[in-house]
Amino acid sequence: MDAETLRQYLEYYQDLGIKTLYRRGAPPTPESASESAADSAGTEPLFRILEDIGDCHRCRLHEQRTKIVFGVGNEQARLVFVGEGPGADEDAQGIPFVGRAGQLLTQMIEGTAKKEGIPLLRKDVYICNVVKCRPPENRTPQPDEMDTCGQFLTRQLLSIRPKAICALGSTAAKYLTHSKEGVTRMRGNWYKWNDIPLMVTYHPSYLLRAYNVEPKREAWEDLKKVLHFVYD
Repeated sequence: MDAETLRQYLEYYQDLGIKTLYRRGAPPTPESASESAADSAGTEPLFRILEDIGDCHRCRLHEQRTKIVFGVGNEQARLVFVGEGPGADEDAQGIPFVGRAGQLLTQMIEGTAKKEGIPLLRKDVYICNVVKCRPPENRTPQPDEMDTCGQFLTRQLLSIRPKAICALGSTAAKYLTHSKEGVTRMRGNWYKWNDIPLMVTYHPSYLLRAYNVEPKREAWEDLKKVLHFVYD
């Protein structure tokens, strides 16, 4: 039925005094029923968000990317880590935080958890970035790029609904909190994202620099704080 025919039918029913029409749909499949239940609860499965991203060309970052880096980990995680964007290793593999910074993040999560008596591995949390494509030369994502890609991060976080979020570095912290303060002032403090508690700490790539001895100690303290909040 084309648009003009549909308009004529609607006008005809309106003349008859019928103001509400209902469309009879096909019986729901088990899959569609479970998806509808999730949607009605205010969530959507992560695979649907990834499907919506598709072969994304919504911003300039697609021009030089190899792979879209969506996220990895437990889709029902109680703790989500959010970084800035993929680097070269992540772009090649399509998995966030797999390079040197990612290896350090894994050590931070698992090492700190073990020392604190918390049975937690990297696979138990969820890890993603503000932008899903690698910025050229690892530059900081630009505001319009983050605004475009951030809609998918928002949907990821609403899908998972963790007990807490840990923002890694200044870019992720400022994007999620809308603060203009630097990460040095923000780190170790609790903020809120959509009523979900959010902890700010340093990005692992910053901690890889040999001279950043004190920030490393501070980052470990931040991580202890968020792990105990989530898992105690």
